[in-house]
Amino acid sequence: MPSSGAPAGPSRLGWLDALRGIAALVVVFDHSSYTFLAEFRRELIPEFNTGRYGIMLFFLVSGYIIPASLERRGCIRTFWIGRVFRMYPMWAAVVIPVLALNLVGIAELRADFGQQNAATAAVAHVTLLQELLGTPSLLLVLWTLSYEMAFYLLVVALFTVRLHRRSAEVAVTLAVLAAVSVTAGVVLPVPALSGAVGTGPLVMLASMAMVVAICCASSSSAAPRVFGGVLGGVLALVLVAFNGTVPMWEGLVILAVMFLGTAVHRAEHGRTTWRRAACTAILVVVCAVGSAYWYGDGAQATRRAWILAFLLAALTFGVGLAVRHRRIPRWLTGLGTISYSIYLVHPVLLAVVHGTLGRWRRDDLVLEAAFYAVLLPLCVLTYRCVEAPGQAWGRKLARHVQAPSRAPLSDSSDERRKSPRSTSQRPQPIEVRPLSPTAAATVRSPSSAVSPCRAAFGVAAFGVAAFGVAAGEVGAAVPRGRAPPPRAVLESSGSARSEGEHPEEQHGHRAHCEHRAQHGEQQVDRRHVPALDHKPVWGPRVVLDDDVRPHAEGATDDAATESG
Repeated sequence: MPSSGAPAGPSRLGWLDALRGIAALVVVFDHSSYTFLAEFRRELIPEFNTGRYGIMLFFLVSGYIIPASLERRGCIRTFWIGRVFRMYPMWAAVVIPVLALNLVGIAELRADFGQQNAATAAVAHVTLLQELLGTPSLLLVLWTLSYEMAFYLLVVALFTVRLHRRSAEVAVTLAVLAAVSVTAGVVLPVPALSGAVGTGPLVMLASMAMVVAICCASSSSAAPRVFGGVLGGVLALVLVAFNGTVPMWEGLVILAVMFLGTAVHRAEHGRTTWRRAACTAILVVVCAVGSAYWYGDGAQATRRAWILAFLLAALTFGVGLAVRHRRIPRWLTGLGTISYSIYLVHPVLLAVVHGTLGRWRRDDLVLEAAFYAVLLPLCVLTYRCVEAPGQAWGRKLARHVQAPSRAPLSDSSDERRKSPRSTSQRPQPIEVRPLSPTAAATVRSPSSAVSPCRAAFGVAAFGVAAFGVAAGEVGAAVPRGRAPPPRAVLESSGSARSEGEHPEEQHGHRAHCEHRAQHGEQQVDRRHVPALDHKPVWGPRVVLDDDVRPHAEGATDDAATESG
């Protein structure tokens, strides 16, 4: 899928944008050749399946970057928010116009829903799993989004059970299962589950399971998170293996290819060895080619065309990986930026051409080039008006819903008074600053509105901090039942006055400390620390060490999902 923007110079992900751009152009050629280059296509497709080449290249790129996105975020909730705002805005921007054009007779839908009602087809498309739920896609290219969504569910499942680092083993396992299914002669009707239980019930059941899986996996509690992840992973595997529109072996190969891309990403970033990634690639390629050769010619392409397309896609990805540190042409990375728009918009434009002008019986390169000339500027427009704003909204919402690891501390005593504290909770971290001469005089002033008890306690708190700095024991807790020793407070003239000169303040503070000791209070009460409207002009900044840790009850379980 496209990246967030085209780089101006060498970019760490510029080579991925280039690969996406190449894949998008090849897919467009595969579909537009039906209309403008029909004769050439009839000769090419038996030898080289251009559609499978572009799709496999897309899947390799997605497998490289999608799991890395989840691990970088470390939060399943924000991962799903990013995916929803990445895929659905552009999806809606092409599906709604296609339906409207079909109503006015400009474009004709090729999807045959048979006896399915509109509600069932709509729900299946909203989940993006329509191709795995026995529902024909409104647009032919939407079938790949179903396998993308299945891959997302599997990635989240591995992340929740702490197996996301095993991408190489997962890729090899899926590839071997594909080869075993072909060798054992496992041939299921397409789609098998829809024929067994019915398309309508399967769509409803799978849709509810998907919603539950995503919601539970996004939870901050460990048990629902693991349950939701496993449920989504099982749903994806079952649908890909037993209800896809492609044979079982090819569906498993698609998933294996995406996890191969993940293994390459781990090797590039030093999380595994290149030897391990190379062995994984060899095993996946051998199993995929062997499965295609054993399966034979399909209904839409020969095995020779499929194998050649698969090998060239893998080779193209390898070449891109080899030149990743070189400067990539900006026009090529720009194509990768708008590749998602290219992928979804071109079938709509072709449907309009078919509905108004029809197909050409003779090859016409000029019309093919004109089609690209109209398509690319239109995709730039859809990217700027639909894709980019959608991604921006997703990032904003993700920042809003992702709870920070620690809540910001407030220096306002009024805010601390508004938030009641439970005696079972640890107090918030507080900072005790030395009082300025003016504030110290205000605290002791008989005309001040502060009560003598509060004023004495403020002086005592300052004495505790000063004693900690002098003794090198910052933040030492005050012993139970004992008042802190009296300390001198500087006058506004800079001279020191002993607390012994104010017996009434000492008596009030001693009574307050005895009262706190009887009730088991050991921590400094922030409400008795006078709030200052200005910064102190002298003295060090002191933090009580007992209060620097966050609340035990306020800590979340999000740290359990971090990738380490």
